[in-house]
Amino acid sequence: MATIKDVAKKANVSVSVVSKSFNNYKDVKEETRQRVLAVASELNYSPNINAKNLSSKKQMTFGLISSGVLNDNEKDNNAFDIFKGVYQAISESRFELSIYLIDSQKQKQQSYVQYCRERNIGGAILQGIRTDDQYYKELIDTSLPCVVLDIMNDTSNALIGTVSIDNAKASKEIAAYLLAKNHRAIAIIAGTAETHVNKERIKGVEQALHAYGMELDDVDVLDAGFSEDKAYALAKAYLQEHQPTAFLCFSDLMAIGVMKAIKEAGLQIPEDISITGFDDLVFSSYTQPALTTIRQDFVEIGRTAAQLLQDIKEHKNKQQDVWVEHQLIERDSVKTLAST
Repeated sequence: MATIKDVAKKANVSVSVVSKSFNNYKDVKEETRQRVLAVASELNYSPNINAKNLSSKKQMTFGLISSGVLNDNEKDNNAFDIFKGVYQAISESRFELSIYLIDSQKQKQQSYVQYCRERNIGGAILQGIRTDDQYYKELIDTSLPCVVLDIMNDTSNALIGTVSIDNAKASKEIAAYLLAKNHRAIAIIAGTAETHVNKERIKGVEQALHAYGMELDDVDVLDAGFSEDKAYALAKAYLQEHQPTAFLCFSDLMAIGVMKAIKEAGLQIPEDISITGFDDLVFSSYTQPALTTIRQDFVEIGRTAAQLLQDIKEHKNKQQDVWVEHQLIERDSVKTLAST
């Protein structure tokens, strides 16, 4: 197997010139660079990425640390769309991408900082990480540039960026949508209470209720942990004693579980009970009826996160917190009630 020294010898240049040619240094003439690359191709030589990173003054690999991907419901393509966006942005840059899949609640084997240091990672994108993760605070308190998805940090660390939709604004919009259609007996199917996303969506619902002279205590809130199965079980039990006019769900997955419970109770959507979701997953336009929901552009979220991380790394960022636009998608799962 050819080495960098073999390439340098045959191209009649130094080893450092070969290295600089592969890393597009400006002080190497284009003619020289092309000769080096031609020789490398002839000798079937390619640089070792890890070795390149370890020997480089700059860390040229970004890490995508993602929790819960392998445990997600098979209907949930959010994480993979984020991967797609991150990959698209990184592939158009001079950086490499390393992906680390973990379970944030069971992770006890290796800290994120340790993972990044071992691979000479120059920055990290955190997806699906909870703030009560034992390694989360350790990572954002280091000097490693990080971009966190769906968590708005209160840190003053200029190396920490965040990317998310405005969850409070989005949930306020969809709650106001139901209220404007005269729904007052509303049941909230919330996610995991400890997550930043859930807290923001509760905040948005409260704001919408206040605009209509109501309080959060005026509606029922069921915590289903962003789980389709748990949402189904909770809704099934709830419908045995209550019949709201609408369910407002904090995810499309939970909405699917609730729709199943409604139909098993012999009720019709939206004639008897309306329902809304959140995310606009692929299946949401194919449900019966099609689901009214909040659309998140997960590919754009991933792309924006990768670009922000690169900007932070290169000290080009003008802002630390970036909002990605969302959209309320009106379909057929909500009925307008007669005003009282």
